[in-house]
Amino acid sequence: MSANHNEAPTRTVDVGGTPFAYREVGAGSGVPVILLHHFTANLDDWDPTVVDGLAAERQVILVDLRGVGASGGTTPDNVEAMAADAVAFVQALGLTSVDLLGFSLGGMVAQAFVQQEPALVRRLILAGTSPAGDAGPANAFGVLQSSVEKATATGRHPKHVLFFSQTSASQAAADAFLARLDERTADRDAAVTNETIGAQATALAKWEQSSSPTGLANVSQPALVINGDDDIMIPTISSFNLAHVLPHAQLGIYPDAGHGALFQYPQLFVQQVLHFLRD
Repeated sequence: MSANHNEAPTRTVDVGGTPFAYREVGAGSGVPVILLHHFTANLDDWDPTVVDGLAAERQVILVDLRGVGASGGTTPDNVEAMAADAVAFVQALGLTSVDLLGFSLGGMVAQAFVQQEPALVRRLILAGTSPAGDAGPANAFGVLQSSVEKATATGRHPKHVLFFSQTSASQAAADAFLARLDERTADRDAAVTNETIGAQATALAKWEQSSSPTGLANVSQPALVINGDDDIMIPTISSFNLAHVLPHAQLGIYPDAGHGALFQYPQLFVQQVLHFLRD
């Protein structure tokens, strides 16, 4: 197992006849942490500082779910099917207990996962995400398109607009984050296809249109909910709503930060997550 993300090989595991691509980082003891990533993302969209920081104490496992990046199959168009794939992936690795870190769409997958297979989950970290029935996810594709247009017009990367506030401090953090994403030069993941992006956009819309998250009231696992104070992708109020409905939740809102708050403050996020996982 690699000591850092940028050197971790991409492996595959058979999940019901479909190869799922994943990476393992760290040799820490205790329950592994499964990272579930955001709309349009592949393995290379995880911040190496976050991955390596968590891997200093834990085994960290990054995965491309069905149809994403280098994984086979076709991406489902609903969160519940994505969660079932995540459950099957964990079981294919032979794991009996995991902590879940889900960002954005990945946070929705984590919420469905814990309701489908609660015995597999010890703790939850939910960043930049919303409970089912909250407004915002259905507009994610529109926000993405608008942000791409704004970024192109100003010669910037779309994540400058999507993930970060427009202040000078937040934009400087965006530059640093994007530079970190480029550090891995070998064994890069396959690009996410337009078909996958379309399926994920449909899943986000269905999540918003689904019934209120009554099932979350029965989640007994401790949860850490994180967001920035200026999230344009999944409105920050959704994090408050999520923390309110989960019985055992802590809420952290980072200042002068957007959807990618965990990448703007990676050291703080890692410190907070490791403290939560040790507690």
